[in-house]
Amino acid sequence: MLLKKLQLKTIDCSLMLAVCFSFFFTSIVTAQEIIPDAVAQKPVETPTGGKLKIDGIIATVGDYIVLDSDIDKGFLEIAAQGGSIKDITRCQMLGKLLEDKLYAHQAIQDSIIVSDAEVRTMMEDRLNYMVQQVGNIDEVVKYYKKSSVEEFKTYFSDILKEQKLASEMRDKIVKDVEITPEEVRNFFKKIPKEELPTFGAEMEVAQIVVEPKVSAEDKQKVKDRLIAIRKDVLEGSSFATKAVLYSQDPGSSKNGGYYKMTRKTPFVKEFKDVAFSLQEGEISEPFETTFGFHIIMVDKIKGQEVELRHILISPTVSEAALKEAKERITNIRNKIINKEITFADAARTESDEKETRANGGTLVNPTTQDTRFELTKMDPTLYSSVSNLKGDEVSQPLLNTDDKGKKTYKLITVTNRIDEHTADYAKDYTKIKELALKEKQISAIAKWFDTKIKDTYIKIIGEYRSCEFANNWLKK
Repeated sequence: MLLKKLQLKTIDCSLMLAVCFSFFFTSIVTAQEIIPDAVAQKPVETPTGGKLKIDGIIATVGDYIVLDSDIDKGFLEIAAQGGSIKDITRCQMLGKLLEDKLYAHQAIQDSIIVSDAEVRTMMEDRLNYMVQQVGNIDEVVKYYKKSSVEEFKTYFSDILKEQKLASEMRDKIVKDVEITPEEVRNFFKKIPKEELPTFGAEMEVAQIVVEPKVSAEDKQKVKDRLIAIRKDVLEGSSFATKAVLYSQDPGSSKNGGYYKMTRKTPFVKEFKDVAFSLQEGEISEPFETTFGFHIIMVDKIKGQEVELRHILISPTVSEAALKEAKERITNIRNKIINKEITFADAARTESDEKETRANGGTLVNPTTQDTRFELTKMDPTLYSSVSNLKGDEVSQPLLNTDDKGKKTYKLITVTNRIDEHTADYAKDYTKIKELALKEKQISAIAKWFDTKIKDTYIKIIGEYRSCEFANNWLKK
């Protein structure tokens, strides 16, 4: 039962998060103002003599309210995404809404700040998605029954800010939760044999990467261009506008190059070193990373957190350089095929990819931080490259272009294949550790709710006072 309970909690959490933090059209989050107590779902007579319920406040959590219509929107949202709502009660839906309101309320009490820049970034992402789905922004505004784009953006920015506050609060609760090997062992021992999970087929993959050489002249052209942009900004031009116009970083260019980061944020070392060496308002000189050349401007420094903007420009790779890189990686492949060197040794001595070179080219799954890739969850591009490889076969040279336009040649091989199997403590330690950590995080969140519910003004009215909630919202 232990594992089943954990899986159920995880599934419920994922399902309900889809309701509250969706990228789709309907939002079940309401405005932040507190309205005086009202009778929830007060029946009134209809012209035909029947009863009609008027939407009203059904709950208050600190500075937030929940309307009865929010529950209906939640069901519509799940159904719109193809989910089943037959096993979800109105009480369960309300319980999840109350959780999100308490997260957001407590985030404000804990002085968690969500900047306008962050909200704008989220807004752009969501709006772009919505417009792609329905055709244009006017249709989005019409769907939400707003009179103008500006009214919709004001309304939607409040929603996004609340979502972000709740997310930051949850992260804060679990960020220091750690699990020891002994706790993992005890967790596994408690799982009844008949309830052990089954893990799907997996494989371990290694690669050798050869980067086309960029000439010193082409690098200098990029540096000179960034120096000119920096000069313009120092003379009064907008860094954000320059980033939109010239940056080749797809993750930030449309948002004016904006990033928020700490020293633990997974950026390349060279980028972080420069970012944390600057003062507010300072602009770096051009510097190089594996992605190209950058300049950074720091907007704000808040403790260990930095808000910055950056511009990335990568040197152009010539056709001659691409041809030379392909010839080099073809020679490496021939040596491996002819047994002159192993794939792992070739990766250590010949690969240009620092992240995998020391491990003989072995790739790390970015989702699990393990070396195994589950076939059903593997990146489609990677899967297509390895799915037809037999035994220890090495792929032909593959030309790869990443999301920043950088071109490299790769050789790929499968180093290990794991069939579908019942969980084994020794073989599947990483996955079992994840389950154990998830259980501990759920426990930490439960304790947090117990404490904060007692200290927060919470009121539930009407028929919902008879609900049996997972948390003690009624303070019985």
